[in-house]
Amino acid sequence: MQKKLFSELALSPELLKAVARMGFEEASPIQSEAIPVILGGADMVGQSQTGSGKTAAFAIPAIEKVDASIKAPQVLVLCPTRELAVQVAEEVSKLALFKRGIRELPIYGGQSYERQFRGLQAGAQIIIGTPGRVMDHLERGTLQMDQIRMVILDEADRMLDMGFVDDIRKVLSQAPPERQTIFFSATVPAPIAQLIKSFTRNPVTVKIQAETLTVPQIEQVYYEVDRRNKVEVLCRLIDLNDITCGIIFCATKMMVDELVEHLIARGYSADKLHGDITQAMRERVMAKFRKRGFEFLVATDVAARGLDVDDIEVVFNYDLPHDGEDYVHRIGRTGRAGRSGRAITFVAGREIYKLQHIQRFTQSRIRRERVPSAEEVEEKRRNIFHEALRETLEKGEFKRHDDLIDRLLEQGHSATDIASALIHLLGDEKSSRPGQTGPEPTPQAEPRSFEPRTHSKYDARPPREPRAESRPPSEFAEPRPRREPVRPRAAAGRSRAEAGAPPEHISHEKGMVRLTLNLGRDQNVQPGDIVGVIAGVARIPKEAIGAIRLQARQSLVDIAGEHRALVLKKLNGIKFKGHTLSVQEAKNA
Repeated sequence: MQKKLFSELALSPELLKAVARMGFEEASPIQSEAIPVILGGADMVGQSQTGSGKTAAFAIPAIEKVDASIKAPQVLVLCPTRELAVQVAEEVSKLALFKRGIRELPIYGGQSYERQFRGLQAGAQIIIGTPGRVMDHLERGTLQMDQIRMVILDEADRMLDMGFVDDIRKVLSQAPPERQTIFFSATVPAPIAQLIKSFTRNPVTVKIQAETLTVPQIEQVYYEVDRRNKVEVLCRLIDLNDITCGIIFCATKMMVDELVEHLIARGYSADKLHGDITQAMRERVMAKFRKRGFEFLVATDVAARGLDVDDIEVVFNYDLPHDGEDYVHRIGRTGRAGRSGRAITFVAGREIYKLQHIQRFTQSRIRRERVPSAEEVEEKRRNIFHEALRETLEKGEFKRHDDLIDRLLEQGHSATDIASALIHLLGDEKSSRPGQTGPEPTPQAEPRSFEPRTHSKYDARPPREPRAESRPPSEFAEPRPRREPVRPRAAAGRSRAEAGAPPEHISHEKGMVRLTLNLGRDQNVQPGDIVGVIAGVARIPKEAIGAIRLQARQSLVDIAGEHRALVLKKLNGIKFKGHTLSVQEAKNA
């Protein structure tokens, strides 16, 4: 089934703006087929499974056909349950956001009649209700049908199972005969077929039945995760499995943008693809990803079409796809050329039913997994660091600093204290310290408090230092896991030059300028903090940050010259380590 962009469906600018605001770019198969038919005025029978996007398939043309100047019901949507009625009403509200004068009203049992009376008297044009409550209003005379132009039956087969056929007949009988009638039903049993024959005129049938696909080479698992905790769980899984290359799929452009910001702020290297990315930029991003220039590509479905990248370790379904076909296309990015792959899916609340449909569609089992605890991630992180340290010691491939260690021993420090202090400088002690909680910052919001993570070159698999993070509810109340370096640097925060940079104020590295920050060792500033705040706030490449020299009450840092103005603009005045940060270009000593 060929999908279309919403811009190809002859929609009004207001609808296109609302769809763009919701973050959707491409219509699902049922939307691509049904919207033109309904806009054309024909009666229609739509067959598609739950989760295929059928609500928007009828809501968008219904909104388009409403006359905002007429303050009376013009569209009636019948739903089998109050939950579905509320859900449909919420989506109609979002889609009609920029259509001035158009109002929707859900009416269902269990809600106050008075509230529904007020909504009807106020002139709501789109009524979404359950058959029983709609019949009540018709019998009371509070719902007038003379202006009804369209009647939509959502999940007609389910209403049949619930015994609403007689109510449906009465409602359709009272609607104007010239109305447009739309049936949506996953199946068409005989009683529904009889209703269609009795109450429609030459209906167009739109049936979406994608070919069943299987994905035998891919290990598929899912985690039940509350929406608020998705970022935290994603980072835990990345750290626990030491993932270095993956694609993360989100439902909307807005979510892609937000997730990339979260990942970068936490010390992961990530970039994005969605419909607002130009073709030239898309090609640059993909070329960099193929060369492993960053770890994680975050994308929407439409932007990820035709991706051809080898050795993808894992695909994350951060948001569930619309249908099983999109799911198969997504996870097919891993496990190519006969290799095994892994697909990890996040499910929240009622999405579990959509996941069950996907399993039936793919004829494969998606195994449920338990969300790993912070302690499990911490233990894995320490084991990785221990192994890296042990291998380095056994190979002996490291520069010796016996004179420095002897001096410390002579001053009365024990060997274990010296080793612990070195690990502390690498970020272990800081990353392991419990109780670091507080509001999680937004990288581009100014001014605000910012406690950065360590940023370092991707190929070094650096430690991801903690920022002040919010303590989420329930099982996520424990301290956050921190990532240990697999191949640690000689000192945290080094990038282009040695951390022990010369004391002169002017950088001696070609193309770099030296900046001074008004905070130093006395404010517990570490080199990794400086790298993190510059990379996270100014959004410049970590490779553009050079030598860092800490002093008691100030710090010196080299920055690539082309980023000087941006760093000065973005960092001056923000809150950092509990102080107002001041950044200036260094003067010659």
